[in-house]
Amino acid sequence: MAKAQEYLMFEGCTIGNRIPFIEASARKVFEKLGIKTVEGPFSCCPDPVGFNSVDHESWLAIAARNLTIAEQEGKDIVSLCNGCFQTLKVVNVELQRDEHEKEKINNILKTINREFKGTINVKHFVEVLHELGVDEIKKHVVHELSGLKVACHTGCHYNRPSELMQTDDPLKPKKLRELVTATGAIPIDYEEEVLCCGAGVGNTEEEPSMQILKNKFDSALKAGAEIFVVICPACFQQMDTNQKTLAKLFGQQYNIPILYLTELFALAFGFKSEELGMKFHRTRLKNFLDAYKLE
Repeated sequence: MAKAQEYLMFEGCTIGNRIPFIEASARKVFEKLGIKTVEGPFSCCPDPVGFNSVDHESWLAIAARNLTIAEQEGKDIVSLCNGCFQTLKVVNVELQRDEHEKEKINNILKTINREFKGTINVKHFVEVLHELGVDEIKKHVVHELSGLKVACHTGCHYNRPSELMQTDDPLKPKKLRELVTATGAIPIDYEEEVLCCGAGVGNTEEEPSMQILKNKFDSALKAGAEIFVVICPACFQQMDTNQKTLAKLFGQQYNIPILYLTELFALAFGFKSEELGMKFHRTRLKNFLDAYKLE
């Protein structure tokens, strides 16, 4: 039997520092499925929008330094975060394709005795789970969530820019939806599925950010969604923490459970919400957990 591939896990700053219960669910799910991960002395990815816009060269160099850590170990990276995934994947691809840029960045990396070679791959955790296969995941489901209607949200950075990311169909992503079905849940169709959650504009313009989020929620609820399943920490925080803000701004109450894909899997695999730290969600999950006998 071939030895199982071992990945370097890149959980990113937001998950590690602000929502560590997401990392906890990922580790439990990976262990259950036989996906082996180890730690690496990574820094921030860094951010693919703000940091990249301010200092592109430093963005490339810091990301390249992270990639050299994985190269040194001879292991591919698996990212739990859309933003980290986009940064590391785009830099990895761009430096492999552009010898001039690669030389420039390696001149910077020489100052810390490192060199980017382009010998490893960067994968999103959804890709790793999807490659394992829905049928294999189903074998570990002990609490089937039959009939649960799920609004899937991949987020913007998961598969864009599509010509570089090549993760999924950018206009009709399939992998998350297929993985959700492994639990017995039903991914619903809703008009705003591939649109932004509004997190990106939230730091500068609250009201447009909240209007985007409201549009997303209203579209999914109209289609019959009971919960959202997400794969990005920024999207998770935008959706989970701002439902009271929506009520304040628009006079409409929302109480939509927001689950990371790994949390959905962990519940279906028989883990208890308490051991997953789900009490730390801002939007309470009690009604959902009671309805599906998940406590």
